[in-house]
Amino acid sequence: MSQDDQRQTTVEAGASAAQETASGGKPAETPSVDPVAEALALLTAERDELKDRMLRTLAEMENLRRRTEREIADARAYAVTNFARDVLNVADNIHRALDSVPADAKAAADGAFKGLIDGIELTERDLVKTLERHGVKPVEPHGQKFDPNRHQAMFEVPNPDVPAGTVVQVVQTGYVIGERVLRPALVGVAKGGPKAAASPADAA
Repeated sequence: MSQDDQRQTTVEAGASAAQETASGGKPAETPSVDPVAEALALLTAERDELKDRMLRTLAEMENLRRRTEREIADARAYAVTNFARDVLNVADNIHRALDSVPADAKAAADGAFKGLIDGIELTERDLVKTLERHGVKPVEPHGQKFDPNRHQAMFEVPNPDVPAGTVVQVVQTGYVIGERVLRPALVGVAKGGPKAAASPADAA
C-alpha cells in the first residue's frame, strides 16, 4: 500500500471516530414502531367497525319490526276485502227490493206484507252495521264536490243552482274499507253552475 493510500485510510478512520464522538459515542439508529401503540390502533379500528355493524343491524331490525307491524295491521284491516266486496252485491239487492215498493204501498202496508217490508229493512240495517264493525263504511257523496278517488261520474246533470262538479245524484252507494276505496260511488255530477270554490287543501 502506498503512503498516499495509508494517509487516506487514516483520514477516513479519524472522520468516523469524530462522528461517533459527536453522537455520544454510539452509531445512529433508526427509530422503531411501538408495538403496543400499533396493537391498540388495530383494536380501536376493529372496535369501531364492530360498533358500526351493530348500529346498522339494530337499525335494520327496527325497520323490519315496524314494517312487520304495519303489514300485520294491514292484513287485519283488509283481510275481508274480497268477502266484503261480494257482500255488497247482497246489500244492493236488498236495497233494490225496498226501492221497488212504491212509497204509498209501503205506507198502506199491513199484516204479512208490512211484516215482510219491516223484516227486509231490519236485515238491511243489520247488514250495514255488520259491515261497519269490520271497517266497511258507505260513502255519502250527495252534495259534495266530485272526488275522482272515491266517486265515478256516470253522467252530467245541467243544474245552474249548484256549483259545477257537485254530486247531485247517487246511482249506487260507494264503500270504503279503512283508508281504501272498496267500491267507488256511481254518481251524477252538476254541470253549468258556478265554479265550486277551491278548498284550502286543493289550493295547497
